[in-house]
Amino acid sequence: MMAVSRFSAILSAMLVYAGCSGPRDSSAAQTADVRAPVPAAVTDSVSASRQTAITRAIAKVSPAVVTVQTEQVQQVQPDLFDWMWGVGPRSRSEAGLGTGIIIRPNGVIVTNAHVVADANKISVMLPSGDVYPAKVLGVDETQDVAVIKIDATNLPVAELGNSDDVLVGEWAIAIGNPYGFMLGNPEPSVTVGVISGKGRNLVAGANGPQAYFDMIQTDAAINPGNSGGALVNADGQVIGVNSSIYTPSGGSVGLGFAIPINRVKHDVDDLLAHGEVRRPWIGVKLKLPTTDNIRDAIAQRAVISTVVPGSPAERAGLRVGDEIVSENGRTIHNMYDWEGALLDLGVGQSVRLDVRRGDRTFQTTVTTVNLPEVDAPKVEVLKQLELVTVTPAIRAERGLQSRAGALVFKVSDRMAGELGIQTGDVIVRINNVDIRTADDASRALNRFAGRGPIRMYLERSGTYYVTDFEIR
Repeated sequence: MMAVSRFSAILSAMLVYAGCSGPRDSSAAQTADVRAPVPAAVTDSVSASRQTAITRAIAKVSPAVVTVQTEQVQQVQPDLFDWMWGVGPRSRSEAGLGTGIIIRPNGVIVTNAHVVADANKISVMLPSGDVYPAKVLGVDETQDVAVIKIDATNLPVAELGNSDDVLVGEWAIAIGNPYGFMLGNPEPSVTVGVISGKGRNLVAGANGPQAYFDMIQTDAAINPGNSGGALVNADGQVIGVNSSIYTPSGGSVGLGFAIPINRVKHDVDDLLAHGEVRRPWIGVKLKLPTTDNIRDAIAQRAVISTVVPGSPAERAGLRVGDEIVSENGRTIHNMYDWEGALLDLGVGQSVRLDVRRGDRTFQTTVTTVNLPEVDAPKVEVLKQLELVTVTPAIRAERGLQSRAGALVFKVSDRMAGELGIQTGDVIVRINNVDIRTADDASRALNRFAGRGPIRMYLERSGTYYVTDFEIR
């Protein structure tokens, strides 16, 4: 799948999606690349010495690994020469490729969010060569997980394992579709290595907006097209979904990363049940490092800087200055470990925290809830916009400058383009009307609609903006 990395250059190398283009680096150490057949049982004609745990694992999983093909249609604006010859805007189609894993016999497939991002058309090719159109059931961009579905039945299903018991040094098998159809076959390809590390936090900067937390690292070669493929143990269980590589060349150098399957299972359950992933919230913010140096962030402990009033954290007795030492027995070294721990939790789950306060350590239990804006009353505007009144909890959680306003909870693509707003914006003023609640914003927009230009003042990421538009 062709995509641009979410991560900036680090030490002249890049962390990129496994779907990015780039030649394979022949220096990738100690990996074997073999074609995986659509296997039946190993026949008696193959000697027992050649039948290993790895070959059995491949035979077990590869029938459930599929190719995900996408098509993205883009509008291309005319250049000067087009304009001179009277050529107007035209459409351009861009193809992409990735991998998916069948997890339900009725055609439910998990892949990476970046594989299907902005796709106008998605199709799935089975190892047999059969092709089906696919639709997106849900996407979690934060974790780079997407669930898609094809109309098929009685499909082979991959067994999902337990990523919590992964062992550093055990065999790791990456099954996917590197370089797509360049290899000329619909069957997946296999590389073999070991688990190189667990709990890897991949960040572009200490305060960067995009990061991967608590990932599985492997030296099994992951190449372009492997995005969304299976990372498998020697028992033939999927323990991760391959997502990204760290590389100076664009190809594999033995630094691949997979999303732990336990987190993927949680995402899939939420996406199938609710159409979105519910983020657990306890109501604390951690102290941020004073510089953008990643080393400073890693060295800095998980010290609480904010406790939201009325939050589960406050009810559990947490205070500003407390240090979170562990979560359900899992050691928390810094804010990255804490973010990774939160991603593994569900809404309504009880969490046991070991907390250091001064020279003593104590234990407390916190029950997670939805993010404040999720359970807050929604006000629908013009059938394409949902607003939520900013509360003290929402203000503290989002770090808002504005003390009041209407938070944009959901907005259609059409209205986002026409009004120049996006999810997470806070509307604070419309024309000459100060906005303190979602109802204020609804009344103002309905009042000024059809009466000429509207000027909206809003807060976005701590900065105030102005957008002008008309509602006819």
